[in-house]
Amino acid sequence: MKNLLFIIFLIFTACSSDVVIKPAKFAFPVESVLKTNLQGTLEEQRYSFSINLKEIYQLEFSDSSAAAGKEIRLIRDEAGYYYLTAKDFNNVYVLFPAESGFMLTKKIIIPEANPTKVAFNQKSPYIELITEKNKFLINHLGLAERAK
Repeated sequence: MKNLLFIIFLIFTACSSDVVIKPAKFAFPVESVLKTNLQGTLEEQRYSFSINLKEIYQLEFSDSSAAAGKEIRLIRDEAGYYYLTAKDFNNVYVLFPAESGFMLTKKIIIPEANPTKVAFNQKSPYIELITEKNKFLINHLGLAERAK
């Protein structure tokens, strides 16, 4: 009887254990510059990805209808976090995949007001945020430092 219970225990634990495969890198090598459609949805065919940005525009401008037809800058770091910003945004939005969506994990304030030119670069382990006047290193926790 003890052996039978032990075998059942082994089978149960073997079937229910999660497997984590490490290391894994999720980074996009370069930023994607994409336009939202008329419904405010951003689609990236290369990475099989889409997201409706109306909630982001509601957070940024208090106007979800402003999302239609806008150019968005998007990059992903090695840990799998997505960084999203656009012209005239005061923030970089850090998103992490969640079941059937994305979870906003951080809103990073851009140290310059309403930058009209922004870009991202991959500077592992950071993401470099480039504005007209400065370069900043950011990660999913926030602003790391001004880039040199």
